[in-house]
Amino acid sequence: MSSHYLIIGGTSGIGLSVAETLLSLGHHVFITGRNPDKTHKKANALNVPFAVLDATDFSAVDSLFERAINTIGVLNGVVNCAGSILIKPAHLTQQKEYDDIISMNLTTAFAITKAAGKHMTCEGGSVVLVSSAAALTGIGNHEAIAAAKAGIVGLTLSAAATYASSHLRFNAVAPGLIETPLTVGLTTNPLSRQASLSMHALGRLGQPQDVASAIVFFLLPNNNWITGQIMAVDGGLSVIKQKTKS
Repeated sequence: MSSHYLIIGGTSGIGLSVAETLLSLGHHVFITGRNPDKTHKKANALNVPFAVLDATDFSAVDSLFERAINTIGVLNGVVNCAGSILIKPAHLTQQKEYDDIISMNLTTAFAITKAAGKHMTCEGGSVVLVSSAAALTGIGNHEAIAAAKAGIVGLTLSAAATYASSHLRFNAVAPGLIETPLTVGLTTNPLSRQASLSMHALGRLGQPQDVASAIVFFLLPNNNWITGQIMAVDGGLSVIKQKTKS
């Protein structure tokens, strides 16, 4: 039986990979993006309904849920892939940079949680948020993004407790460094790429499909006895310290 899924930030990277995976399994998908032209082109390529969305706007997200439900039917799941990244120590981080990181990562996650709590409690379903390995282990120069992504961990756990009685599940993935348009500045720089590779015990950087597979696992109804979990999809970054080569 096909299900209905809303993907916030579904035009590139992890979100696009989630959309493609769900469609390949025969499910119905509604995607959003921030850039009108890009969102329209990706939605046409996927042949799915779409909306241009500022996911930091609570009222806009609430209206989006209503639109998605009216378009594809009762939602079985939603994933928030909106986000941004900042690699900079705290003492060099400007106020606007900090505000933007919190807004694009934590505020969007809260807006999706708020709307899901309003629109998905009758039927239940699955909400998947995206945290980071930086929220699970100390990584230098990640203070702002670590703060935002750690907030998502706390949000996931609290929401899982709040909405469990309504059969609305909340889980999160915590990726390591994934090769997406968002991280191209890191992954194409030889020095930063090599430094990142050395931190991931499995010896490679992540691909969007690596994280999409975990997100889809949480979304699918046959995994509906799982809530309040934070799954690290990070090549071992958050838990494994590589042994020193002799």
